[in-house]
Amino acid sequence: MSRLKTVYRCQSCGFGAAKFLGQCPSCQAWNSLVEEVVEESSLASSSKNRSRLLTDFSSEIVSLSDLKPETALRLPTGVLELDRLLGGGLVKGQIALLAGPPGIGKSTMILQAAALLSEAGQKTLYVSGEESLDQISSRAKRLNVEKSRLSLLSETDLTKILSALESLNPAVLVLDSIQTIYHPDLDSSPGTVAQVRECAAQILRFSKNKGMMVFLLGHVTKDGSVAGPRVLEHIVDTVLYFDSERQDAFRVLRAHKNRFGPTDEAGFFEMGASGLKEVKSVSSLFFDGSKADEKPGRAISIAMEGSRPILIEVQSLVVSTKYPLPRRMATGLDLNRVLVLLAAMEKHLRLRLEDKDVFLNLAGGVKISDPALDLAVCASVLSSAYDAAIAKDMAIVGEVSLLGDIGNVSHLEQRLKEAAKMGFKKALMPSGKEGNNAPSFQSIPVSDLKQASAAIFGGK
Repeated sequence: MSRLKTVYRCQSCGFGAAKFLGQCPSCQAWNSLVEEVVEESSLASSSKNRSRLLTDFSSEIVSLSDLKPETALRLPTGVLELDRLLGGGLVKGQIALLAGPPGIGKSTMILQAAALLSEAGQKTLYVSGEESLDQISSRAKRLNVEKSRLSLLSETDLTKILSALESLNPAVLVLDSIQTIYHPDLDSSPGTVAQVRECAAQILRFSKNKGMMVFLLGHVTKDGSVAGPRVLEHIVDTVLYFDSERQDAFRVLRAHKNRFGPTDEAGFFEMGASGLKEVKSVSSLFFDGSKADEKPGRAISIAMEGSRPILIEVQSLVVSTKYPLPRRMATGLDLNRVLVLLAAMEKHLRLRLEDKDVFLNLAGGVKISDPALDLAVCASVLSSAYDAAIAKDMAIVGEVSLLGDIGNVSHLEQRLKEAAKMGFKKALMPSGKEGNNAPSFQSIPVSDLKQASAAIFGGK
């Protein structure tokens, strides 16, 4: 026998309570508990369901030493920047969650990837719960993929989607989006914690048993996290985020979780009239060498996004203030880290900033947390404070410690090669490291802020 009961479920983390609470005890979210009516099954039926679930995944007990590991074959999607984040492509049975704010290009990119997969001979099913077939066809025509043999389905009922999967047996499934799918046995509306959790679990069981590769598209909340229960991120194998703002021309795709690949890579896309295009030269997004000139407050550094070096332009503005408390603002940089660097310069370079406003910005709207930009930030502030320009053919790389020492950075050789490729003639770098071997490239090693200041400004 079964009976109905009422549960108040948190829409942020999935916590359940017997009565309404203003604040969720689990995730501390306010006014997130929503009443849900659930069916409490009997012990016999619950045991039967548990046995069925265990049968889907369990196997005979074996010794680890008896297992022979197999090399996972990768299926490239055809989108190079996406494959970079996935570690070379999709793995059999992999479930990837792609999340981002509305209108940023999730459906556009995944439709392009699905069309390329189908053209490569992989049977692919694109299921949309947000658009009709005519709308998908119109978008495919705009992306120039309307001749693809991609299979389409516009449906939100999970049972009908699973029936279609049984009949078609595709190698790749795209579900746009998980928040629009509902299970008819649950009384809650689509997008609630119960629906998202159950639908994702059903897709997980089907995918793992059939070896089907799945892309789940997900919505995000106003604070940027994936909408729905936190268990959704634990279920999937890969979590990808679009981090760019809507008004920016480029999109940044980052992996926050990846069981089969790296999590420190980033993919860059540029939105155009015919969809998302991969950015081949990322440094050109943030630095244009043909337009760069020597101006006070400008310094060029090389940051690393995963295994890719990127030229970054650091801009500073140091001006006198009329207020008792000077302002400190940083765009694209960690403000707390900037405050530490300003304090280090005041201590070790005797730089007077107590009556100055300091504004810092990374050109292009990019956000970087690489400590290798520390020395470029200090050089940019010094340049603006003393109205002395830095040579436009000099790249600056190094981490600055509290004691004013210049620390080593990772992947220094790759950074310097990128600088030489972009036309730079010399680089300020930590001492004790080998520089670029190019004959036309000069490496200037420095050990502390005083040596760096003398090398940049010639002792002035």
